[in-house]
Amino acid sequence: MSRGNQRDRDRERAQARAGGKTKQPRNDGLTPEQRRERDAKALQEKAAKKAAQAAGGNNAGVGRVNK
Repeated sequence: MSRGNQRDRDRERAQARAGGKTKQPRNDGLTPEQRRERDAKALQEKAAKKAAQAAGGNNAGVGRVNK
């Protein structure tokens, strides 16, 4: 047992890094159902944007003129 109090010291250091903050519950004023709907809509918009970008092809050459 050569480690001694390393676990305790690490726990104290982690608590100091966290600033003694405790985890707060979400306080965005939404019900779980409203939060699910909001997140689903954001995910759909993100997927649509990615699909549109993929359909557009590679835009690496945008702005350059090939001569």
